[in-house]
Amino acid sequence: MATVLTNAGKAIISNRIIGAGTEPKFAAIGTGAGTAAAADTTLFTEVETRVGTNSGTQTTTTTTNDTYQVVNTVAITATRAITNAGNFDASTAGNLMVHGDFGTINLVNGDSLQLTVKVAFA
Repeated sequence: MATVLTNAGKAIISNRIIGAGTEPKFAAIGTGAGTAAAADTTLFTEVETRVGTNSGTQTTTTTTNDTYQVVNTVAITATRAITNAGNFDASTAGNLMVHGDFGTINLVNGDSLQLTVKVAFA
């Protein structure tokens, strides 16, 4: 299992520092197999509609405000075996900032999955 800041994620961060780009607040989930890598630009078999209702916040991991965090909840519309997730800077297409793969989470229609993405600069 891996969780990585993607190459595009690094570009998103540097854009945001200079006041450009779009916040990577859109959560997405996938059902495909694979190991997350820095070069990834998409999830493994993305499913469901991306959710970006919440803007990011600063939280503390080691030093005050050293972590970007965004929390969103994805509604599940069919039986799903979720294996990976990430956040993007757009509701469709866009750039993948953080990509994580994990053990399967089995969900059914009507369930929801809350995703918390944290990028710590520690």
